[in-house]
Amino acid sequence: MKVRVFVSLKDGVLDPQGKAVEHALHSLGFEGASDVRISRVVDLHVKADNAETAKAKGAEMARALLANEVIEDFHVEVAG
Repeated sequence: MKVRVFVSLKDGVLDPQGKAVEHALHSLGFEGASDVRISRVVDLHVKADNAETAKAKGAEMARALLANEVIEDFHVEVAG
């Protein structure tokens, strides 16, 4: 089953990559862009009998490796 894990920095955590992208957008003339935040998506396949189990496995993997819960939030979706 395909699982998608979305990982993003928590509110209040400085996002230097987002600031760099925001600056680059302004340099390209996109002055309306602000508060840019960069997130990541991890797609993976897990063996599971149902969507609930697949989602739980995705969350377990996120807690173990894919997200740093001190500074990041995550949520898991079962794709398809």
